[in-house]
Amino acid sequence: MADIEITYTVTELCQSTGIMQDELVEVVGLGVIVPLEPTARIWVFDADALSCLKRARRLQNELDLDWSGVAMTLTLLEKIDQLKKENGQLRRQLDRFVQTS
Repeated sequence: MADIEITYTVTELCQSTGIMQDELVEVVGLGVIVPLEPTARIWVFDADALSCLKRARRLQNELDLDWSGVAMTLTLLEKIDQLKKENGQLRRQLDRFVQTS
């Protein structure tokens, strides 16, 4: 079965998330999402960008943050997720060590 890649234009992404195009430019500038080809004249985004932008929009609405606050919050949440994964790996390694001792 062939892999299918779903992409979104700027207009489609804005309609799907309820943000304005100038807000999208700001969000891209802050690194919250990245077009598939950032230097292209016309931006196209993948499904991950749509998911991330929806999450960012929820954070903006629920916490009443500006876009730079949203970008910082998303960065911190990613760091927390990474630390949780690393902690889980360390716990498994420790459990294996304790079992073999």
